[in-house]
Amino acid sequence: MRGTDQGRFCEEFSAGYYGICTLGGMLSSGTTHLVTTPFDVLKVNMQVNPLKYNRISTGFSTLWKEQGPSSLWRGWSGKFCGYGIQGGCKFGLYEYFKRLYSDVLVDRNKTFIFFLSSASAQVFADVALCPFEAVKVRVQTQPHFAKGLSDGFPKVYRTEGLAGFYKGLFPLWGRNLPFSMIMFSTFEHSVDLIYTKIVQKRKEDCSRVQQLGVTCVAGYAAGAIGTVVSNPADNIVATLYNKKAKNVLQAVKKIGFFNLFTRSLPVRITIVGPVVTLQWFFYDSIKVLTGLPTSGGLRRRLEEPNLSA
Repeated sequence: MRGTDQGRFCEEFSAGYYGICTLGGMLSSGTTHLVTTPFDVLKVNMQVNPLKYNRISTGFSTLWKEQGPSSLWRGWSGKFCGYGIQGGCKFGLYEYFKRLYSDVLVDRNKTFIFFLSSASAQVFADVALCPFEAVKVRVQTQPHFAKGLSDGFPKVYRTEGLAGFYKGLFPLWGRNLPFSMIMFSTFEHSVDLIYTKIVQKRKEDCSRVQQLGVTCVAGYAAGAIGTVVSNPADNIVATLYNKKAKNVLQAVKKIGFFNLFTRSLPVRITIVGPVVTLQWFFYDSIKVLTGLPTSGGLRRRLEEPNLSA
């Protein structure tokens, strides 16, 4: 099958289109983050207690022996709900802002539009995620804090008030804004590069299978590069939520400048690369199933007669 015009559920850039993008983002992000919960539990513990959990292999065995196999799935509800909501906001709003900015900022560099669109979307997405992340990190690193969201939310509110849910918002923005900007921009440029230099055809002239293949390759590149950029802020978030430091400056001093970039990086790459790839694959699969084209490219670029010219 060529293109995706047949059986289209709704028109691009309509309210229905943004609704599909939001739903696709929720399902793809929620399910992929749920599957990687054991790696996330280990990652957070490596960040908070690096002497005890200093390697991936020994870290898993230590958690298993001391806290049982169920400890590897601690915080799964926060992962699924929190990152599902964040993913819906992130992908849905990115599509909206990309169209808005590409129409308003006609003469601006497309990289600037990708950066601005992803940053705008991520600001709202992290506000939605932050309360879930606050509970999740505590549940994963403090075995007796709570079992999950149902008892974790009331406990955080009772002991720390509303501010307890947003203590890590600025570090979360510090982690996710650079990641999102690099991730979306890398994805967009990778998609363009693959179609123009490797496939040498317009996206609309490729089969659905080919389009999803391009999505996976571009998604992996986006996830790997974004992980390296966002690693320092990820370490700071874990340190603040577990009260190992009172503020960002104290967290940086405690962790050490070099460790900001290297601590838990291998396990994060192990998690984030495949997760982002699967997110883009599931997200674009939902688009394809509803008759929409896969992601990548500004609207005015897609309307050009020949991308390979």
